[in-house]
Amino acid sequence: MTGTDPTPVQPPHRPLVAILTGAGISTDSGIPDYRGPNGLWRRDPEAEKLVTYDTYMGDPEIRRRSWRMRQDSPAFRAEPNAAHEAVARMERSGTPVRVITQNVDGLHQRAGMPERKVLELHGTVRAVTCTRCHARSSMREALARVTAGETDPPCLVCGGILKSATVMFGERLDPEVLGTALGVAKAAEVFLAVGTTLQVQPAASLAGVAAEHGARLIIVNAEPTPYDELADEVIREPIGSALPRLLAGLAEGA
Repeated sequence: MTGTDPTPVQPPHRPLVAILTGAGISTDSGIPDYRGPNGLWRRDPEAEKLVTYDTYMGDPEIRRRSWRMRQDSPAFRAEPNAAHEAVARMERSGTPVRVITQNVDGLHQRAGMPERKVLELHGTVRAVTCTRCHARSSMREALARVTAGETDPPCLVCGGILKSATVMFGERLDPEVLGTALGVAKAAEVFLAVGTTLQVQPAASLAGVAAEHGARLIIVNAEPTPYDELADEVIREPIGSALPRLLAGLAEGA
């Protein structure tokens, strides 16, 4: 029997979609943003001291207030919302997705995004680290000690000062995480900036890097951003409804 081999069918091209997320994606989960019209920093400017490294390290009372704030943090009660779930759903569909987040709440992972596909630029509130020996442990354990009466719990390994595993004001971002995020921004064919004012550097500059390297830039945010003029599309609708619709359309288009 003779014949020609069938031409192999090439799988459809699926563009890399990078999604930079800020506080606005988590407000529907009950976590307030920081810089919006009703943001935490506007309502209580003193709160910024609680997450400023030098102040935190030098003032035991600030640390005690910080631990009380962590005990009451809505991040530990929050559940992923429709926007987080839409991102995870797109990843499960087979579209290459990478999340670069300014958030520390871990809700992308809770929604089902694989850990290795989420770059946490500002760290995570779900862990603590020692400022002296860099030992890392769970926030849950540290808060249990606070509840038991330790108002400023020291490191159990070396006695050093503990802090949340987040990047405080005055600290540098992890260069490895930032470098990976830059690589993602350069490689992305579609770059979404969702729920971020694009004012905090160097995270905000990723939108510009993506645009410079040819990505289609889409901004989904309630307020104007410095990068709106670079964007191919700006969406001002509520994120909880706009993002699932947008991602579904992108997945179909891919």
